[in-house]
Amino acid sequence: MKKSLLSVFALSMFLMASTTMTAQKFSGLDKSPLDIAYMKADRNSPPVVKVIYSRPQLKGRSLSSLAPNGEVWRTGANEATEIIFYQDTKVGGEMVKAGTYSLFTVPGEKQWKVILNSDRDGWGSYGYKESNNVAEFMVDVKSDSKELEAFSIAFDSNGMHMGWGTLRVMVPIEMR
Repeated sequence: MKKSLLSVFALSMFLMASTTMTAQKFSGLDKSPLDIAYMKADRNSPPVVKVIYSRPQLKGRSLSSLAPNGEVWRTGANEATEIIFYQDTKVGGEMVKAGTYSLFTVPGEKQWKVILNSDRDGWGSYGYKESNNVAEFMVDVKSDSKELEAFSIAFDSNGMHMGWGTLRVMVPIEMR
């Protein structure tokens, strides 16, 4: 009986020690949380487009310091924003083949250049190569009276809307 109690005690100590040794350390919430937006014909339809991006916050900073005019921007935070087209789709007036691309933008005062690039899984826009652009088009900048603290992407039947602060841009996307 003593041997079996000792064996159970030794086994339980081993299990507690091994659990402690393999415990993971998790960081707090990301300061620019990951989000996903879908374009669908209706709620129950399969997606036409999906965007995976991180949502940076203004936190008292200027938009121009976070996404400077005239510079290639990752269109979000952290990893480059990823856009998936589930079928060949007309975007910004250009046909884009079904597939997964990085979404970059070049902010400007009156217009933004929107770029679909074949490179994927990059951090920010540091590895951006213009030679890998699949499509580029210009969209107009508008403003709104409502301030958005977090960079946001949403879809409606007209296309993809991006907003941050009071700035708004809309990328026309035609669903088939």
